[in-house]
Amino acid sequence: MQDQILQALRLNDADQAVQLANQWIASEPQQAQAYRWHALALQQQGQLAQAQDSVRQALALTPDDASLHLQHAGLLLALRQLDEASEALQRSTGLNPNEFSAYLVQAHLAMARSDMDTATAQVRLAARIDPDHPEVAALEGMVALNQGDLDQALSRLSAAARALPDDARILYALGFAYMGKEMLAFAEQAFRRVLELNPALHTLQGLVVQLALRQGNLEAASQMLEVALAQQGLDAPGLRRLAAELALHTGQPLQALEHLRPQLATAAGDRQLLQLLLVCWERLNRADEARTELDAALAAPGNDQLHDLWLARLAVEPVGGEGAVAVVERWLAAMPGHLPALETRMRLHDMAREHEQAEAVAARIVALEPGRISGERRLVDGLLSRDGDAAVRYVRTLVDSAPEANRSELRTWLGEVQDRAGQQRDALRTWLDLHAEAAPQRLPLPPQAKAPASWPDMGALPDADPDTTSPIFLWGAPGSGVERVVTTLAGISKVLRADRLGASPPNDAFQNYHTLQDLASGKLTAEGLVASWRAQLPQRGLANDTMIDWLLWWDNALLWALRPQLPQGRLLVVLRDPRDMLLDWIAYGAPVPFAVNSLNEAAEWLARVMAQVATLHEQNLYPHGLLRIDSVGNDPQAMASLLEEVFGGRVPPAQAIGAPRLPGGHWRQYRDVLGAAFELLTPVAVRLGYDQD
Repeated sequence: MQDQILQALRLNDADQAVQLANQWIASEPQQAQAYRWHALALQQQGQLAQAQDSVRQALALTPDDASLHLQHAGLLLALRQLDEASEALQRSTGLNPNEFSAYLVQAHLAMARSDMDTATAQVRLAARIDPDHPEVAALEGMVALNQGDLDQALSRLSAAARALPDDARILYALGFAYMGKEMLAFAEQAFRRVLELNPALHTLQGLVVQLALRQGNLEAASQMLEVALAQQGLDAPGLRRLAAELALHTGQPLQALEHLRPQLATAAGDRQLLQLLLVCWERLNRADEARTELDAALAAPGNDQLHDLWLARLAVEPVGGEGAVAVVERWLAAMPGHLPALETRMRLHDMAREHEQAEAVAARIVALEPGRISGERRLVDGLLSRDGDAAVRYVRTLVDSAPEANRSELRTWLGEVQDRAGQQRDALRTWLDLHAEAAPQRLPLPPQAKAPASWPDMGALPDADPDTTSPIFLWGAPGSGVERVVTTLAGISKVLRADRLGASPPNDAFQNYHTLQDLASGKLTAEGLVASWRAQLPQRGLANDTMIDWLLWWDNALLWALRPQLPQGRLLVVLRDPRDMLLDWIAYGAPVPFAVNSLNEAAEWLARVMAQVATLHEQNLYPHGLLRIDSVGNDPQAMASLLEEVFGGRVPPAQAIGAPRLPGGHWRQYRDVLGAAFELLTPVAVRLGYDQD
């Protein structure tokens, strides 16, 4: 339904969009997204007051949805003036181009329609008249926020808030800018101030509760939640779910269950509700109760068509057991053409070693949706067990028939199939062709510096006290699997930052390819490098430099600054056998999209990088650790266990650490076709502790 509404909005058919949204609400009255899209459709019709009512309904169901609050903010801004005033305002500016307030209001109206181009143009016109006016700064910040430019949004909205400290609109938008930068304490403070200025804005309380929870401030979250639930009309499902989350955080699953259980009758297909219920039942060891209540929900009219409800029911059964098979058979009886149900049945067949039956289900999946990768992969797996050449031909056919946008991923898979069929030379050619085509759009390999004759002395460590900071720099060369480490750490660390690969990377020396040259020439001092890094920390949502900073590149020349200026830091290098790293890089690329212009260039560059790591380790040039993940493979639990050894304390496994990759030691299968490249890497592999052969 969402896709149909979006298509109608793209065609400017707001009436059709509203009609579709009304149908969605009628069929799923507890679905927040239905109200959200209803509001967008109404907004496009110009019915702002009605749109605001729908947004409020959505927020009652999901009070912690930041994007909904941002949508609400736009409507609140627009409702300060009637949409019908737009024509009069245009006449006003036509008669008097210096009519400052008219430009501002037109910008607000354009933002309400999500017309950022018009809003930007109107703000620019207003800025020509009075560039220092706080309303101009506010609008510039709001436009930047809508466009995802968080740094600009934070800068301009902060300036506006300093000039107009009691303007709830500005503080509202500023709160979202802080949230986007993960500056949660500042966001919470801004939203609390909005509530002080406008106590009637009840929908914001759920978001404040969620922010307190994300910071681990259970007491503040509990206090705000008690206030919200005590207010008439606020005892809504969304707040009840937040209350359940808080109860779970404080070890009270029975209390959480009491908040949630009544909602199952009216919102049986809500994924968040079902996930919370499953956690409660698991902690209370009430599997039988879970089965009974979920079966009762499935028995209600129409509920046997709810995908997430079936998944919840399946989750109560032991993986791969008879109970799971029975549930999936019921699911298929209710939804015989539902592809996720068929995919689940296919996996259960394979778990029971019923491979022919699994292939039969895969064929059914592909018949229903040609090209669906789950079914196609299973069919290819079957072919590989019988005829590798046939499997390769089959995948080539899929590549040739796929849309151009999907071919890159399929060609990577073709290389995998060629590899499994024993066609290593063809696999290598497939992967290298992909690199050659992508090279013009990728980053050049980072420059590398020569090792100096000596290093500056290590600086004195700060006094050991509770305020001592301890930054960790995390880095791995292409093919190391560093992204798999980041995936697991993201589940436990509030100070991990992967923003160097994001849309708003920090503007510091670690982000700049010219840093090594600038250090060598004296243009950048050791103090300046560390200062530039620290200056960006507030914008990255950090109170100090206790953090895990995922770097894009590493060179030992950086130690000219880190040894004297940041002796309390630590470098954590993610490592595999360099020959496996080269093969993985060629097969799958890397998180940082470096260009591979030739196999020899990539091997030489990787050999030099790994030689620097070996030197760092052999001479103990800086506090560091080598995180060897060769044995982890594709196992999330193995990764979690390894990180527990490194960091101490419990590290829960991620649901997945990435798509399956070639196993450790697989480089040996490519000795004949990558012999020259491996000769470059073998000496440094031995230095790092790997076998020569």
